[in-house]
Amino acid sequence: MKARERKRERLVALYADKRAALKAAGDWEALQKLPKNSSKVRLHNRCKLTGRPRGYIRQFGISRVTFREMASAGLIPGITKASW
Repeated sequence: MKARERKRERLVALYADKRAALKAAGDWEALQKLPKNSSKVRLHNRCKLTGRPRGYIRQFGISRVTFREMASAGLIPGITKASW
């Protein structure tokens, strides 16, 4: 799943200018012919370590479960077990 998400990110970056130009021109038929995964809407935030799609903490880029494990192990500076 992490590999699929990275592939989507590459496609979004590759087709961003082309999609914007087609949208501005109103050429919906040409827009339909582009890959579906090149749309920014199809991106989903995932944990960078585990790939978990739910409970994503944007500030850290990881899921809540991974955050909890790392915080209790003392791997996140400024976050201790007593602070949560």
